[in-house]
Amino acid sequence: MLRRTVLRSILAGAAAVAAPSFILPAAAADKVTLMLNWYVYGEHAPFYYGKEKGIYAAEGIDLDIQEGRGSAVTIQAVAANTATFGYADVATMIRAAAKGAPVTSPGVLLQTSPMSVMGFADKNMRKPADLKGKTIATTPGDSMSQIWPLFLKSAGLKESEMKILSGDAQTKLNAVISGQADVLLGYSMDQSMKIKDATGKDVFPIMFADYGIHLVSSGIIANRDFLKKNEDLTRRFMAATTKAILAAEKDPDGAVQAILKALPKAGQPATLKEGFELTIPLYRTAETKNLPPFHVTDQNMIDSVNLLVEYGGLEASAKNDVKSFYSRDYLPKAAGG
Repeated sequence: MLRRTVLRSILAGAAAVAAPSFILPAAAADKVTLMLNWYVYGEHAPFYYGKEKGIYAAEGIDLDIQEGRGSAVTIQAVAANTATFGYADVATMIRAAAKGAPVTSPGVLLQTSPMSVMGFADKNMRKPADLKGKTIATTPGDSMSQIWPLFLKSAGLKESEMKILSGDAQTKLNAVISGQADVLLGYSMDQSMKIKDATGKDVFPIMFADYGIHLVSSGIIANRDFLKKNEDLTRRFMAATTKAILAAEKDPDGAVQAILKALPKAGQPATLKEGFELTIPLYRTAETKNLPPFHVTDQNMIDSVNLLVEYGGLEASAKNDVKSFYSRDYLPKAAGG
């Protein structure tokens, strides 16, 4: 009996010494910074939902979501490698890339533009001509200010026919709320919700898309050199983001709660949810309605570049290099693809 006890002790001690050599250390998650196009609103719900539900963690990604201060600023950060990925206006990115910025989009999410010029519904501004003589609040460097000249030209307006009031995001909102400005440039599912939260009054957006601005909108932005060196990480990030979007679409309430859990002062639950639900239809066009998010068509991108060349001052040579502005290579394969 004593012999067996001693033997068991020896074996147990040997196992304790040997065990660590068979235990491999857990791989550290890749730290990824995602810089948003703006302060947080309903459109951003899937990113927070994916982080809270562990969707990014399951792909080996430790995600840090940072608020932005305009698409142009976010794109600059990605170009300089101070943010791993950006979520910003793709049309604004195309203009930057055509001027030499080393950026592209590995996934175009909003395939219809939510850009608009908006004011209180009771002011009865319903069409571009109603903007003449009005004060327009803008934020230099954001995506709307980049595309605003296209809208004016397409609608037959001149900026000299109105007064421009420039300021940051909150200043722009306050200007309309206080009556210093009649309208502001904003996304139909973003600033309109902020104004409604603050005043309880409905807002009417004059949509850019209703006046010939058929542009792709927000998407993931990446540095081209980073993509070449980090193909696996990019695929994992796009896979996680795709899963997060599909899951959030099915659970808008949970997606909004994920925002509020991370940022309790981000807004009111009802308007955050309304803003997110207004975003969902922008994910797909008639051509992509049966595809997962981000599967933008070649024709949609060609049309967007053509419009930027025609109205936005983009060099005509960009038409010969449309493929450099986006890629579907990092996306999960669509069914049958």
